[in-house]
Amino acid sequence: MHNARLHIGMLIYPQMDQIDFTGPFEVFSRIEGATVLVMAQCKEPVRDALGLILTPEYTLGDAPALDVLHVPGGPAAGRSPLMEDEKLLAFISDHANSGKLLYSVCTGALLCGAAGILIGKRATTHWAAMDLLPYFGAIPVNERVVRDGNIVTAAGVTAGLDGAFTVVAALRGDQAAERIQLGIQYAPHPPFHAGSPETAPRDVLQAVEAQYRPLKEVRLAEARRVAKRLGIDAS
Repeated sequence: MHNARLHIGMLIYPQMDQIDFTGPFEVFSRIEGATVLVMAQCKEPVRDALGLILTPEYTLGDAPALDVLHVPGGPAAGRSPLMEDEKLLAFISDHANSGKLLYSVCTGALLCGAAGILIGKRATTHWAAMDLLPYFGAIPVNERVVRDGNIVTAAGVTAGLDGAFTVVAALRGDQAAERIQLGIQYAPHPPFHAGSPETAPRDVLQAVEAQYRPLKEVRLAEARRVAKRLGIDAS
């Protein structure tokens, strides 16, 4: 198993958060015997939420069979249209239902939820979207990385690195993950302790909550639509 060739498909789309993709890409690209496939709905370059241009190599239709599918998150502007995209949701659902590893970062979990694959599953996402997980039938878990069967979910943005190491360990073992961790010197020691609602100063938390409030309203509306489509009562 540890010597098997691996195909890791990484989805990109306009207005996503690039670090949801580029952080795990740095980790996955260092797996021995792995090929990382950058995928999108078409082969046109996409611009992330802050302007970085990314270019896919494959479309959903021409990619080879995948061992891992990675689903990043992003602001509503890019992700919301995909919440009702039947082709993409079917692609995510078919992969998860095959039993192969599926990995989401941040609000990528909401896309996975819209595909109906989080029903009854423990999952995490960005702290500002955790309250939406029940609309997708998921069991919210306030942890940085959560694995439930073949589905791995990571919390917000930078948690994508942590989750990527969890995926590497599942594929190649703990030592392979540790070698990559050392190679990229991933030993976080932030200068501040405002990285979660539990540790952030109260005024910082209030300011960021206010910043997210309009986005939360959009996310709630789309979560309710998906819950209705999936027949989930999250009241």
